[in-house]
Amino acid sequence: MDCTQTRDCLHGYIDRELDPVTATALEQHLQSCAACRHVYEQQSSVRAAVGRHAVYYTASGDLADRIRAKIGIATDKTDARPHWPNRQWLQLGAAVAVTAVVTWIATAQLGGQRQDEILAEQVITGHARSVLTNHLTDVVSSDQHMVKPWLSSRLDFSPPVTDLTTDGFPLVGGRLDYLDNRPVAVLVYRHRQHVINLFTWPDPKSNQSTAVKTLSRQGYHVLHWGDAGMTFWAISDLNQDDLDTFTSAFSKQAALSGGK
Repeated sequence: MDCTQTRDCLHGYIDRELDPVTATALEQHLQSCAACRHVYEQQSSVRAAVGRHAVYYTASGDLADRIRAKIGIATDKTDARPHWPNRQWLQLGAAVAVTAVVTWIATAQLGGQRQDEILAEQVITGHARSVLTNHLTDVVSSDQHMVKPWLSSRLDFSPPVTDLTTDGFPLVGGRLDYLDNRPVAVLVYRHRQHVINLFTWPDPKSNQSTAVKTLSRQGYHVLHWGDAGMTFWAISDLNQDDLDTFTSAFSKQAALSGGK
């Protein structure tokens, strides 16, 4: 089972709806793929949060009366016997009310976490994993004409690659990673003893250049911007000024080379 199949089956796995063979294959993939395991942990956290914070309400008598009035069923206050059609509509009204409450709570809990912050967490995880496992590169070369074809042949896009040795940020190589539910390219640079990972992938919303945004998390500086239909996320434990210089140098050289 590959990453795409795993992501498609995660919800069913979390809800225990998969057959034993599929569940076993998915579990084996999770053991060997840190990126999918991270997504699984995120989705499990969301499910647990909804379960903890959801509030369930019993429909009031007034709600039942309003539902009956809407569908044209008379209300007989003197008749205490259950009416099955009314009970069914009451249950339907309660289900609608519960759904609305759960949706509102999930939105309140998760809606405040902006997409940028979610991506930043994935970028940080990918960077830390590459450093801790000493798997910075799949292709080791300072020659952009070797790194770019290697990445392009394994992706559905061609990432801009440039060597920044003259700017103090030599290209080390590149690798593949998995972010934002898709395979992405990672360009690896160094500045003295510091590693810079530059994640990039296509983003239709980045057809126009967007200003660089800065985040700081867990001792890392994360910069991201968009240009020419691509989104870029640079991360390092470099100080902010040096990472700003790197970002500026890369953007300038990429523009001069036209992404070649």
